[in-house]
Amino acid sequence: METTESETENFEQAHSLQVIREMIEVSRKKLQNDGLLFIAWGWALFYSAMSRFLISRILFSNMEVRTFKIAGTIISVFVVGYTFWYLWQQRKKAQTWIGISLRWVWISVVFCMVLINLIQYNILHEIRFELQHPIFMVVFAYAVIVSGVILRYKLMIGMGILFGLLAWISSFFELNQQLLFEAIAWFVAFILPGHILFARKTLGR
Repeated sequence: METTESETENFEQAHSLQVIREMIEVSRKKLQNDGLLFIAWGWALFYSAMSRFLISRILFSNMEVRTFKIAGTIISVFVVGYTFWYLWQQRKKAQTWIGISLRWVWISVVFCMVLINLIQYNILHEIRFELQHPIFMVVFAYAVIVSGVILRYKLMIGMGILFGLLAWISSFFELNQQLLFEAIAWFVAFILPGHILFARKTLGR
């Protein structure tokens, strides 16, 4: 009798582990489908940081600066629109607890950024962008690492750690130089993984 109960318990544990593995695999495949989102947001955020860095370091004409800003606005509108369209297309597909967890991780990032600004203004009575940028980068780094841990993706974990290190390094520099580190961080944490994920989906891996 005890043997039967032990075998049943072992079977249930093995079954539970198998279900968890399958859910992780489903979420990994969905993440590969989401590679385009990583690419789109990565390039948009990279352009935003890099264009501001270039404007602060190079003497552009008013027309050129206006062109940079208009292009940034167009890219932002496109990326936001594409994101809403993509999420709308995905609404009818099966949702896993891992996918829901990831969604809330990134929603929490937005709330954290708002709270950081409110707290900073409440204490300092101003927004110090030299302080804001590195802190925001740390928040994003944390979200990338947590997402990688949930999905057991070593690439995401590594890129998140690198993102955090770039945030720390940028804190030693002035705001215009911080923008360069921010641009590099978006490239390594979003653009590079996004292209790798999309390539794996294209190759059927």
